[in-house]
Amino acid sequence: MTRHTRTLHAFVAALALGLAAPLAVAGHHEGEHAKPMQAKGDIVDTAVAAGQFNTLAAALTAAGLVDTLKGNGPFTVFAPTDAAFAALPAGTVEDLLKPENKDKLVAILTYHVVPGRYPSGRVAGLDTATTVNGAAVDITAAEGGVMVDGANVVTADVTATNGVIHVIDKVLMPGS
Repeated sequence: MTRHTRTLHAFVAALALGLAAPLAVAGHHEGEHAKPMQAKGDIVDTAVAAGQFNTLAAALTAAGLVDTLKGNGPFTVFAPTDAAFAALPAGTVEDLLKPENKDKLVAILTYHVVPGRYPSGRVAGLDTATTVNGAAVDITAAEGGVMVDGANVVTADVTATNGVIHVIDKVLMPGS
């Protein structure tokens, strides 16, 4: 297995954690901090059970990353919601899902993943984190919460047996 393939496997495993986020946010309001869930399954099982984050799931499929979702990890993913994808300029998601844009899509998706397990307390102590993409995201922690490259962490510490996810309200774009 090449380093690039292992990196993609790591990314997909971490990104799939984002699919589990709705399980942790039910009944919570903006500004509240959800308590970490007890992980009951790996990323794939957790994602399937969630049944949401449809745009993220479509992106993973288009990027050819779905088959790697059972990776050992641990991984940390900053997972954008469907609303975050919907906020992109019109046509962006559809364009990224085209087969000819697979490399760009992989680059964007891997920019949302950090190798290792970084629960919220650890993330809040960082200024930057290097992603699976190879580029670093900026992290800002303040009394009001944590931001990653300008995206708000709206729910933190959703767990799976092989990682942790922090749900964000914006799609991160490398180099922007």
